[in-house]
Amino acid sequence: MTNWLPAPTDLTLLPDDVHVWRIDLEQPESKLENFAATLSSDELARAQRFYFQEHRQRFIAGRGTLRAILGCYLGIAPGEVAFDYQSRGKPVLADKLADSGLAFNLSHSQGLGLCGVSYRQIGVDLEYVRPIDDIEALAKRFFLPRECEVVRSLPPNEQQQVFFRYWTCKEAYLKATGEGIAQLEQAQVYLTLTEPAKLQTSTKWSLLELLPANNYIAAVAVAGGDWQLKCWHY
Repeated sequence: MTNWLPAPTDLTLLPDDVHVWRIDLEQPESKLENFAATLSSDELARAQRFYFQEHRQRFIAGRGTLRAILGCYLGIAPGEVAFDYQSRGKPVLADKLADSGLAFNLSHSQGLGLCGVSYRQIGVDLEYVRPIDDIEALAKRFFLPRECEVVRSLPPNEQQQVFFRYWTCKEAYLKATGEGIAQLEQAQVYLTLTEPAKLQTSTKWSLLELLPANNYIAAVAVAGGDWQLKCWHY
């Protein structure tokens, strides 16, 4: 399990630092109200479009926490954080804040979220490990032939874990580059049951797997190498 520490009071992000935050999306009503008060009108409208209340609440908790985290780095109130959106919907800091050079990425699954922050391009992905029907067919659809063979070669109880490891690694990389999961089969990853994942698509990016909690798998992809990872919980 990855070691997640409380954030220090003197939070500092150095040029070669990568900070990953674990976020609890299950929050009490009072906390959700405080988060909602910091959201923009378009974020509130997006929250209301969720059919199920728990999904609305998780979205508000995720965006509210993201604003609080970014506000700490930028030295501004959470409500003052402003976003623009790339062509595939990836949020980035709006022009007036972009000069800070701060890059971030958010992922969530079930009741947990992850936020990666760095001065480098960064992508994170988080998945709740759950049973999947016809996992080999899904692997064939989204993975490269060698990756499919790895999944196919494993007993059923191990296929699920490896499938999600491939998925999080690929999606973290594609979120970092801004390409989106339509290019999932083009992100080439090498891994085994006993070896950590390595990104083979490009030497300009590095990849690290994380274990945020029981039954969750995650990965972070960062431009370049020789960076220092620090994992916080909010």
